[in-house]
Amino acid sequence: MITVYGIDYNLNAKKAQMSDVLHNCMTTVLGLPEDKRAHRFVPLDKTNFYYPGGRSEKYTVIEISMISGRTEETKKKLIKQIFTDFERNLAINPVDVEITIFEQPSHCWGFRGITGDEATLSYRVNV
Repeated sequence: MITVYGIDYNLNAKKAQMSDVLHNCMTTVLGLPEDKRAHRFVPLDKTNFYYPGGRSEKYTVIEISMISGRTEETKKKLIKQIFTDFERNLAINPVDVEITIFEQPSHCWGFRGITGDEATLSYRVNV
């Protein structure tokens, strides 16, 4: 699951494209299936979104929650791919993108009426 925060007028203008870019990164780097898009966009009024100096109003925060198991190399590749694709496809400079990956063991996930450790997934987690 991905949650994206940004200033409302910037985020709303690009969220459909942003979702496509993020999903492409997730399918390419992590091998997620095409139907596993789970994105949430949180557009904030500029008065409710404080960000570090040296950033523009395009500043975007991306939080990625996933079942633990991916290698450090894979997670770093995902982060770098997002930076590259945001700059190339959305004209958002890497200095304006902050990415955090949150991992939880599979037993801490619940979906389809079961816990993640009980689920049979159509993709590999240990990549």
